[in-house]
Amino acid sequence: MDTILNILHVATAVFIIGPMAILPMTALRTIRTGAASQVTTLAKSTALFTYLSLAVAFFGFGVLGMADPQYDLSVTTPWVMASLILYVIAFALNLVLVVPGLRKAAHTMSVNGGRGATYPAVAAGSGTVALLLLATVVLMVWKP
Repeated sequence: MDTILNILHVATAVFIIGPMAILPMTALRTIRTGAASQVTTLAKSTALFTYLSLAVAFFGFGVLGMADPQYDLSVTTPWVMASLILYVIAFALNLVLVVPGLRKAAHTMSVNGGRGATYPAVAAGSGTVALLLLATVVLMVWKP
C-alpha cells in the first residue's frame, strides 16, 4: 500500500503541481499577445490546478503515515514542516495574488485592450510560486 501511495504522491505532484506552476507563466505570455479569453481560461485552469494540488498533500500525508517507524517521520520533522509551509505559501499566493491578477488583466484587456497594472504582480507572484514549489521538491528529495 505504501508503494501505491508513493506513486500517487509523485504522479500527482508531476501532473498537478507542474501545471500549477507553469500555467501562470503561459498566461503572462498570453497577456503580452492580448488574448483576453485565453487569459481568462488560464486563470480558471490555474485556480483548478491549485485546488487539485491538495491531492498531492493528501497523498503525502498518506505516505508520511505509512513511513517505516525507523525513520521517525512526522509532520514536525523539520524538512516535512518546511515543505508544508512552503507549499501553503505557494498555494495562498496562487489563489490570492496570481489568479485574481490574471482575472483582472483579462477584464482590463477585454474592456480597453491594455494589459493592466496587474502584470508585474502576476509575474512576481508566479515566479515566487515556482521557486517555492522548487524548494519544496528539493526538500522532498534531499531530506536534510
